[in-house]
Parts: sequence; C-alpha cells; structure tokens
Amino acid sequence: MSTETKHYLPTVDNLQAAFPADVDGQKVAQDWLDSFSKAVKANDVDGVLALFHPDAWWRDIFALTWDLRTFQGSQKIRKFLEDRLAGAKIQNIKLDNARVDHPFDDLTWIELQFNFQTDVVGGTGIARLVPTANGEFKAFLIWTNLESLKDHPEKTGPNRNFAPNHGKWLDQRKREQEFADGDPDVLIVGGGQSGLDLAARLKLLGVSNLIIEKQDRIGDQWRNRYSALCLHDPVWFDHMPYIPFPESWPVYTPAQKLANWLEFFAEALELDIWTSSVVTKAEREEASGKWLVTVQKGDGSERIFRVNHLVFALGLGGGNPNLPNIPGREEFQGETLHSTLHHAAKDHVGKKVVIIGACTSAHDIAADYAEHGVDVTIYQRSSTYVMTTKEGMPRLMQPLYWEGGPPTEQADRLSNSVPIYFSKLIAQRKCAHIHEADKELLDGLHKVGYRTNFGEDGSGFLFLSLKRVGGYYLDVGACQMIIDGKIKLKNDSELEGFTKTGLKFKDGSTLDADVVLYATGFGDFRDPIRKLVPGDVGRKLPVIWGLNDEGEIRATWRELGTPGLWYMMGNLAWSRFFSKHVALQIKAQQEGIFGERYSAPPVY
Repeated sequence: MSTETKHYLPTVDNLQAAFPADVDGQKVAQDWLDSFSKAVKANDVDGVLALFHPDAWWRDIFALTWDLRTFQGSQKIRKFLEDRLAGAKIQNIKLDNARVDHPFDDLTWIELQFNFQTDVVGGTGIARLVPTANGEFKAFLIWTNLESLKDHPEKTGPNRNFAPNHGKWLDQRKREQEFADGDPDVLIVGGGQSGLDLAARLKLLGVSNLIIEKQDRIGDQWRNRYSALCLHDPVWFDHMPYIPFPESWPVYTPAQKLANWLEFFAEALELDIWTSSVVTKAEREEASGKWLVTVQKGDGSERIFRVNHLVFALGLGGGNPNLPNIPGREEFQGETLHSTLHHAAKDHVGKKVVIIGACTSAHDIAADYAEHGVDVTIYQRSSTYVMTTKEGMPRLMQPLYWEGGPPTEQADRLSNSVPIYFSKLIAQRKCAHIHEADKELLDGLHKVGYRTNFGEDGSGFLFLSLKRVGGYYLDVGACQMIIDGKIKLKNDSELEGFTKTGLKFKDGSTLDADVVLYATGFGDFRDPIRKLVPGDVGRKLPVIWGLNDEGEIRATWRELGTPGLWYMMGNLAWSRFFSKHVALQIKAQQEGIFGERYSAPPVY
C-alpha cells in the first residue's frame, strides 16, 4: 500500500478499513498489550512487528535508546528491535488506561497508556491502535518514555524532608549557595527558564548544582527585553515544573510578570545561583573526566570549579544576536541596534524608525512604536507565516493545553508521544482551518502588499520554530496596524545598503531613518560555547537545534560531542518536559547506571 518513508494519516480511506462502531476499546487495548508484553518478554522481534502496522512509527525518548529517536516503517523498527530489545529487558508492562479517540472525522484510533520498567528505568508508554482490513487492530504509533530511575526517586511528596529546622536554615542556605564545603556536581551556565527547570530537577534528584547567571537578577533575560514583550503561548502550555501558575494567571503572560515569577521560582525551590557572574573558561581534564570551569563574580574575584557536568542553558542562539552585514553602516548618521537591546518605544518618540525583519519581535516592537506615535516601517525581506492567537491558539492547543484540559504532566506525555514528522500531518489539517478563520485579516495584508506563507507544506508555525526558530508572527494586533497604515511596509526591493540618512534599495528607492533596528534573530548557538572551550572541543560541537532526518531536535537535551558537556534550551513547555530527561541522564551517569546511547549520526 505504501513505502516505509511515506508519511500519511491513518484515515479510513488510507487504511481501507472502517473503525467498528461497537468496539470495546478497553478489551482491544488490553489484548494488544498482553500480546506485546509476551513478545517483548520472549525477545521475539517478529512477534512484536506482527502487532504493528507496516508503516508504523516508534518514538523513544531516552527510555530504550538513551537518546531521542524515531523509527518509521517495519524495516527501521526491526533494526531498532534487533539492536536494543534484548538488552533493554523491558518488563512489568501494565495498562494504565485506554480510550477510543477521534482526532478527526475520518480518523479514529484506540489510545492506550501503559507503564513499564527495565533494569534501570521506569517508563511510560502510549500506543495508538488502528483497524486493519482483516479486522485486527495494530499499532500505528507507539511511544516509550524515560519517566524515572529505579531506586532514585525525586525528593517530593513522601520523599520530602520531614525534619524540623529551628534557627539553622538561613546559615545552611548561605553555605549551600556559596559552595563553601566543596564543588557542585553540575555547573549550569544560564538562569533562564531552561536553566532553572534543570536545576530544580537535579536538586530534587539529589544532584548538587550551581547556576551561573550574568544578569544582576534572575528574570532579567525577560525583564530587560523590550517593554511590549508578552508571551504568545497560553498559560496552560507554559507552567513550570513543581509550581504551576496560579488559577488567576492571565492567558498570555507579560514578560516582566514572567521575570518576577522566575525569581520567585528560584527562591521557593532554594536553587543555588550566582548572579552577576560569568564563565570565562572551561576545559576538560582527560584523566579525571571532570570539567575545570573558571567563574568570575561581579566583584572581580574568581573561582575554579571541578565538576562532572557542564550544561549550557543559554536560550535561543545563546543570546548571540544575528547582525546582518549591510554595506555602508559606517556612513549612517543615525542609531542602529538589535532587538535584544531595544527597551521601549518612548526612547524614539519623534524619530523615524525602520525595522529590518518581519517576524514576532519586529511586529511586537512596531506595534509599540505605532501606539506611541512613532513613524515606523517594517522592512520585510521574505514572506512571513501569520496566525492570529485568537483563531489559532484554541485550535492548536485544545484539548491538551487549555481550560479544562488534563494535568500538565499528562498533557506533556500525550503531546510528545506523537513523532514530530507525524505531527506535521496533524498540523496541516488544523492550520487549514486556521487559515480560513484568519482569511479576512490575511486578505487585508495581501491588499497592502504584505507577503505571507502557510509554513512548511502548510503546517503553520510549529515547524518554522523547530527548524528555524523564526519565520512567523502570532498576531495580537500588529497586522491590523499594517493594514490601516499605522505601521508602514517596505518589501518591494532588495536592500542594497545604508546611506547617511537611512537605507537604499536596489530599485533605487530609499527610506529615511533615524533608527534602524535589527529584528533578525540569533546566530549560531555554538558560538558562545566555542569562546569558552578549547578548539578541539569546539570543533566537535554538533549543530544545535533544527530537525534531523528522523524528525528529532538536533543536539539539544543531550551531550554535545564531549562527555559531560550539555545543551539545555526550549520555550517554557519544552524546558519543563525535557529538563526532566536531562536531569535523569545526568543522575544515571552519576550513579553509574547510564547505558550506551543508540544515536542517529550527528550533523556538524
């Protein structure tokens, strides 16, 4: 019917099999899982494959591969099982729950959730079963996930500290924060949400760690960005681990509010942090395998730490702004700055501003300028994917990340259980409805010459984020300002360079400007790391972010080509979910129970 590399939704038409109206989903799920468990226990690769559709997908998140892997089609799943099934020693497979799910009118499957163990890990799994022409149900999607380590639970709930502390806590915290009694196991460079999430996870696994943050306060990464910055993801998607946002929290969080929450989070969870501090050098001792990391504090003093693990949690692009090389910059008599250095529209009242770039930051900043009466023009170099948050977010986020949805941990499992390239097929359908709902706005943009696209293969913004970390705008009002002429638009010619008074273009046109603001994203994520590590280590750094051939994020959330060197990043949702996996990997290495990675070839 299809080849192993063909991606399609298992609809009634594609399967040539209807979903029975009277099916007992619980019984089908239990019968399938019993057969799966029997085949796994016997290391029967053929028996396992007999339970799968020929074009099935298997996504493993660190449970059986100690890596992020996706295998699609019988041939690739067979190779994976032949290589890993016997050694994994999967056991104690137990059904958690099952239900009949209807993602679309023409797509119905049985979704079953199960728990399992290996000799080392506790795992969760999700399988989605579809009907076949002969009446059997077979797995079309299966997911196995690292959930915990045997004998190493988090220090939460019944494992929390029950001992009273009378008058000693303050002095204990001071010594802990100073690391007066020794070095931490892990040094984390960066105190944004990804660094904080990881530090909290490690602490509750009993792994000592220290965050090195260059800003004066936790949250300054958000607090000091442009004042109009507001999250475009809804609150249900953005909870942090252990301490969710209050029920009264707004759906879309202002950046300054998030900054204060990060600071509160760090204090409440007693995270060890040195602010106003920077790493100036990091090198690995070959004999001991430890990292020697030189840290300079705000007062100029230095300390060299010997740690087992060095984690860079530097955010998008490592905070390394991408500044395009535009000829004639030295002639320009006005001001130039990157969006990371922009603070507020009121700084440029009475001036003409040109913003180079046409994605999220560009629109947010332009709208702020327009609201303050500033003459602002967006220079759009290429087409932009536009989706309104009003129409798009409910369609994309419901039912998992919306009011009335499941608990966050459960939503995370369900969301991440879908292979990324398969999720593209779902996104294409949802985004088609969003495009129709946004039609009036998009038509208005097209009438004034604004160029749009529908994302990669019509999949919207998700894959632009996964591949480029940009290329889209989730509209909260700036688009109407463009249509109304409150934000001017220039996109009819390629930029040639600066003039004394602004910009010139290859068609001979010019734009006067007092301020040229670059909303041009960030550079290579590896550059800030390469400034700190030896050249041979820097050369071994694989490409960070983007998708590999299997559809998995490259390099992030695992080691970076050298033992003990890690990269941790992501929006609030990804940081929440994958910080657990990074912490469990590090804990497993600390305890000597980490297995051998089964990795896809890296890209350098």
